[in-house]
Amino acid sequence: MRVGLFVPCYVDQLAPQVAEATVAVLERAGCTVDYDPDQTCCGQPFSNLGLAEEAKRLARAHLERFARHDAIVAPSASCVATVRRHYGALGAGEDPAGRRVRARTFELTEFLARELRRVELGARFPHRVALLASCHGLRELGLGTPSEAVGAARAPGATERMLGAVAGLELVYPSRDECCGFGGAFSVELPEVSGRMGRARLADLAATGAEFVTATDVGCLLHLDGIRRREGGGPRAIHVAEILAATGSPPVPRRDGSM
Repeated sequence: MRVGLFVPCYVDQLAPQVAEATVAVLERAGCTVDYDPDQTCCGQPFSNLGLAEEAKRLARAHLERFARHDAIVAPSASCVATVRRHYGALGAGEDPAGRRVRARTFELTEFLARELRRVELGARFPHRVALLASCHGLRELGLGTPSEAVGAARAPGATERMLGAVAGLELVYPSRDECCGFGGAFSVELPEVSGRMGRARLADLAATGAEFVTATDVGCLLHLDGIRRREGGGPRAIHVAEILAATGSPPVPRRDGSM
């Protein structure tokens, strides 16, 4: 399958190693990966801030750029949810070609587990890892069963299944699934509340005894890792793509100490 690599702008600028790991994982799964260096923001920040016209312009450009691919894959549940679930409200992608791009846009683990049915990829990561179920992946993409789904049968989601097949990895969970406090523009507009939520999440994750915390969204991980470095404790952040690309040793920290 020929896959278009959708690299969110904040991944490109702040965690490019996650995009590189995504390519490695997709190629290991047998995909041919195309990367268009001229791709830009999908429009999510503008949409969240109510800047509908700017978001619509970016959404249309995004759909046009990825129209030729069999599938589009991104290491970001929130950006995928924007394309798949929210472009329609902007009046973008309502034509047949646009609908096809939206429907064929996937978060990395759901693409591997659900579309390719490839769970075992030969990854090895011998560490205790806590899973942070990011809000968009959990509640908009169905990558797990949210705690508020009373009476729903809980089955391992795509991300859990992929991590469960990694050799040597011990997967643990915090006591509850709650927002980490990042929320994109939320963390900028309400930094005190965002920081308080993040500290609560980090404490809950640390209580699992995990060495690392992983998630499908770089934004959540950067937020928690920033708090970890300031507070001086807690599990180190690593994106799920980096784990799936690993062969035994954790990646070397960046010079600034971030993920």
